[in-house]
Amino acid sequence: MAKKRPIAVDLFAGAGGMTLGFEQAGFDVLASVEIDPIHCAIHKFNFPFWTVLCKSVEETTGKEIRNSSKIANQEIDVVFGGPPCQGFSLMGKRSFDDPRNSLVFHFIRLVVELQPKFFVLENVKGMTVGKHKEFIAEIISQFSESGYQVDANYQVLNAANYGVPQNRERLFLLGARENIELPKYPEKITFPNQTSPTVWDALQDLPEIENYPELYQQDWILSEFGKPSDYAKKLRNLVTAKNNYSYKRQYDLNLLTSSLRTKHSPESMDRFASTPHGKIESISRFHKLDPDGLCNTLRAGTPSNKGAFTSPRPIHPFIPRCITVREAARLHSYPDWFRFHPTKWHGFRQIGNSVPPLLAQAVAEEIIKVLDIKSSDSAKVTKTIPQGIKDLGDISLLTLDMSAAAKYFGVNPHVIEPRTRKK
Repeated sequence: MAKKRPIAVDLFAGAGGMTLGFEQAGFDVLASVEIDPIHCAIHKFNFPFWTVLCKSVEETTGKEIRNSSKIANQEIDVVFGGPPCQGFSLMGKRSFDDPRNSLVFHFIRLVVELQPKFFVLENVKGMTVGKHKEFIAEIISQFSESGYQVDANYQVLNAANYGVPQNRERLFLLGARENIELPKYPEKITFPNQTSPTVWDALQDLPEIENYPELYQQDWILSEFGKPSDYAKKLRNLVTAKNNYSYKRQYDLNLLTSSLRTKHSPESMDRFASTPHGKIESISRFHKLDPDGLCNTLRAGTPSNKGAFTSPRPIHPFIPRCITVREAARLHSYPDWFRFHPTKWHGFRQIGNSVPPLLAQAVAEEIIKVLDIKSSDSAKVTKTIPQGIKDLGDISLLTLDMSAAAKYFGVNPHVIEPRTRKK
């Protein structure tokens, strides 16, 4: 019997940052659940060989996840996801009884129904502050009553410690069935002869969008790239990291995507230019990136039903403008083949809402260690470097608006309340 890759399920999948990180660690993420049809379309484009269920976890059952994907009756190795807990965000008001936090309990329900060996619950750092610890205790208690142990010494991990050039802290709760050893938290990665990758390591080889007026109308061009850093070589697929077990994708190495240009006023550009590196520009409140430092936390802004506010985008370290979606993706550790919605609003939300793939991969690798993949038992899973190159999905998936995406997946176009534009 051939050895197989371990099986995972992504709940609250978004565009697929955690899906990609787990794939890179060696998992097949056979099913993902996501409520937003536009995110589903982007997810389906990047992972066309697996299943995305376009619906709310509140209306999803474990049986449906199994039956609508290639999982069927196979044992699932890990279920992971970051249920939105806006009530615990450090940015917003904190309300212990916030109904928006009920999604956590649907995460627990689906873990219990799917009975994976492990689960990973990712969330905002604010969940660990003050009274919110009671909520974590309640989560741990519910899992305990359902046959799952949780590492009570839960940790907040910073993506910057795992090869991502961004300061981004997130809580991770790791759990396992009672008869299985708990995975450890990943150790910080140390880089020989240098610190972790910097902002400029991420951006230095990207073509200058100022040379391409067509990027005012479309988000892609064919172009020459510059000399990449070691970090950028991996994101451009010029080299493959030893620990990267993801499926190779078919794409053009000269294709620059997610790079729609923004028109700034001359006054804004003057202010951006005169702002020192690492400081906040006083009127826009945008952070100017330090080329030798780390990016500040990239945020998603609010969804359409909460006012559709765009989160402040950082200012490029050397050019007086906000960064592009592709530059944000580089700062988030997404490879260049990974595509986002061509609009800046959706593209930045898809990145800002996601776990950086390299951070997810670091967590996933610890689960692989406990799965004992070196076992000679043919029924055990194993890390396998996939052979061949996979095609990405249908290019038309990238440009769907909400109504077209909803129609494609056969769901109500108002499942996400429409964005209200200011007059």
